[in-house]
Amino acid sequence: MTLWSGRFASGPDETLWRFTTDDSDRRLLVDDVTGSLAHVDMLGEVGLLEVEAVARIRDGLEHVLDEAHAGRFEFRDTDEDIHTAVERRLGELIGDDAGRLHTGRSRNDQIALDLRLYLRRAVDHRVEQIQHLARVLVDQAEDAGDTIVASYTHLQQAQAIPFAHHLLAYAWMLVRDADRFVDARERIDISPLGAGASAGSALPLRPDRVAESLGFHATFGNSLDAVSSRDFASEYVFVTAQTMVHLSRLSEELALWATEEYAWAEYDDAYTTGSSALPHKKNPDIAELARGKAATVIGDLTGLLALQKGLPLSYNRDLQEDKRAVFHADDVLTTALAALTGMIETAEFDPPAPSSWVVALDLAEVLVARGVPFRDAHHSVGGLVARLKAEDRDFTTVTAEELEEAHPLLVPEDLDLLDPKGSVEARQSPRGGSFVSVAEQINELRTLLP
Repeated sequence: MTLWSGRFASGPDETLWRFTTDDSDRRLLVDDVTGSLAHVDMLGEVGLLEVEAVARIRDGLEHVLDEAHAGRFEFRDTDEDIHTAVERRLGELIGDDAGRLHTGRSRNDQIALDLRLYLRRAVDHRVEQIQHLARVLVDQAEDAGDTIVASYTHLQQAQAIPFAHHLLAYAWMLVRDADRFVDARERIDISPLGAGASAGSALPLRPDRVAESLGFHATFGNSLDAVSSRDFASEYVFVTAQTMVHLSRLSEELALWATEEYAWAEYDDAYTTGSSALPHKKNPDIAELARGKAATVIGDLTGLLALQKGLPLSYNRDLQEDKRAVFHADDVLTTALAALTGMIETAEFDPPAPSSWVVALDLAEVLVARGVPFRDAHHSVGGLVARLKAEDRDFTTVTAEELEEAHPLLVPEDLDLLDPKGSVEARQSPRGGSFVSVAEQINELRTLLP
């Protein structure tokens, strides 16, 4: 029996049933029962249910909750959705009183409540995972010590930086991702229960009591908005997608670093795969899959936004499709964070030294410090680079005479500037790629990441 069969003389056609039912909401079982427990308590407080009925319903719901936690709850093909399944099981346990649970409630506000409960809990877990990965990156940055690599622009070597500075860039991205989840949680943490089907109820309901019981910081401001809006779900999936984009960028580099051409990293066997045809291969599949799965989460966000764009107030059945996008995006992020954390935590990083060209800007800035306009300094150093490349040489072979030929204000002592380590040590701008900056960042991130 469905929750709406009273108006109909016959049951639903099998075609309708297959098309309209969706079992993706089954993961909301604990949330549905949790919300129902708060709801039945409120019904008792306002006098809509007798104390004895409340007790019987509570006992039944707690039994269902135990089954849910133990993985023993049995769904049936005749369960239209999670709400039907819970009420059906409750009826099996306590009889007719199960039918009183739905008093003052609609599936419209009930599903909105379940989804908010799920996402509120998911936020806390995702923040914990993100912060863990950020801490792993900080640990690896600290372990990198004074290792110097090239920074890249346009995939060309740019300036000398500590390898730690590169790793910490991703830690900062993850800190912002965690902050976005925390910020989204405030808008998720609003109880919609009491909005009913669309316009509330003539019964003396207390939405504030349910919200308080469930730990929500606020209740809805408008009943139509409460049951029909999924912007809180879109925001969650956006933050998920943005985090996956950051993980995808990191994964791109992890994959590059594993190549013979880069040779920056060696990943543990437990976090790599082999080839079915090529015996020598050791593939960074976790990174490649995280990069690929980011695309599917971006698709989840696009689909969820498109789902809502043409809906009139208030609830429409279209919104049944929201959970597929939300749950898929959440599942992808959960597994990607876990896999990448293990991969990076067990990685051995040993990047090669950068090319000598990464100090070119330092040479130009010496001239600027001596009063030469930057454009002129850029031109002089660029000319020296062109000459050396034409002779198949680099900065390691430059003589004091050649420096002076490049610009009369360059002196023999400036040969010391052509060392990448000296370049890093001379850098002064705040939070740039210097050893001092790296130490400051590590200290701050250790404070930010509990």
